[in-house]
Amino acid sequence: MSCDWGCHNRFYRDTENRKIAGVCAGIADYFSWDVNVVRGLTVLSTIMFTFVTVGLYVFAAMFLPEKPRDLYDDDREEKYWRQYRKSPRETLSTAKYRFRRLERKLNRMEAYVTSDRYQLDRELQDLDRKPAR
Repeated sequence: MSCDWGCHNRFYRDTENRKIAGVCAGIADYFSWDVNVVRGLTVLSTIMFTFVTVGLYVFAAMFLPEKPRDLYDDDREEKYWRQYRKSPRETLSTAKYRFRRLERKLNRMEAYVTSDRYQLDRELQDLDRKPAR
């Protein structure tokens, strides 16, 4: 699914893993928590705060959109967004580290390609390719 940054980073009702309306499954999916823990906390909250919990649950069931089936292109993308929601700072730090590493590698490649050594290596390869007469 091609979407902007916001569609991966929002609440959905997870109707594939639902028991009633998918609200608890959606919360568990968003925060990468165990769905049974979320359901248990919901039941406990319902016992203690019946009207508030039921009201919020019904509101969420009515107004939260269903999670699209093709929200992620592949497992790596899903893993990235789960990690991002869990720890944005760590994900950003990892991305910065990867970009710095790629930039250093690119700088080394650029230095080699613009060096005299690169030209000499190319000329030697060309000599090896020419057939002997």
